[in-house]
Amino acid sequence: MPPQKPLLGWREWVALPEWGVTPIKAKIDTGARTSALHAFMIDPYKKGKQAWVMFAVHPIQKQTDVVIECHAAVKDRRLVSDSGGHKQRRYVLETDLVIGGRAIKSEITLTNRDTMVFRMLVGRTALTDRYLIAADASYLQGYPTHPRTPAPP
Repeated sequence: MPPQKPLLGWREWVALPEWGVTPIKAKIDTGARTSALHAFMIDPYKKGKQAWVMFAVHPIQKQTDVVIECHAAVKDRRLVSDSGGHKQRRYVLETDLVIGGRAIKSEITLTNRDTMVFRMLVGRTALTDRYLIAADASYLQGYPTHPRTPAPP
């Protein structure tokens, strides 16, 4: 019998340690293909011949006083449809997404989620073949414990 996959609730704590993003509340969204992170002040630049982007994140729900500045190499730019069917060209970045004690290399798009409840969505490509989802549960993986996860604020 194959080992049981870890169980996720419909919302979980997620950290992005490569960018210094402390654990944030994220919605587990199997309806979304790619993960999405709330970002603002998105500013593209070049580092040698490589495209990079600087962006800022409000990691705490309903608060704008805590700001984390991040820098990342751009993997791609893609046309993404949001839940309302609106299309937007977004930067696609790749980083470790930490849920519980497990780091997953994942693609993440940047978009303004100021009007949304969750600062981050974790899409199905990050979850595929790794987790089972319990739609009636929350925070089953607890606070991220990965060694590179920033301390809570």
